[in-house]
Amino acid sequence: MARKIIYWVTTGLVAAASFFAAFAYLSGGPQVVQGFQHVGYPQQLRIILGIAKPLGALALLAPGLGKLKEWAYAGFTFAWISAFVAHHLAGDGAEAFLPLVLLALLIISYVTRPESRQWPPLTGDRVRLPGVPQ
Repeated sequence: MARKIIYWVTTGLVAAASFFAAFAYLSGGPQVVQGFQHVGYPQQLRIILGIAKPLGALALLAPGLGKLKEWAYAGFTFAWISAFVAHHLAGDGAEAFLPLVLLALLIISYVTRPESRQWPPLTGDRVRLPGVPQ
């Protein structure tokens, strides 16, 4: 039961952070636009991330969709590692570590996810791949 609570709390925090970031990115406030300029990212990336982040959050929250969840976990991982590197290289100090906090929550979500939310679905002690005879 504790594992399930940890999974939902961390997944909920990751999803909430992603929804808030997407809103900020797509609303195009001056602070967000300036932040992307500060780290050397093009504004087109702000729009792409503004669309991708809520889609990834929905994939993590939706039942089923195991393969899509794997892509969402990977996408968030790449985005937050890139954000950390960009902020670190821009000399942002302690603020640069916020993406690593989100990454830690994502890792906890990933390792505590229930079997029903994993891909490929596990059956006993062997991996079952769709379309592959067993």
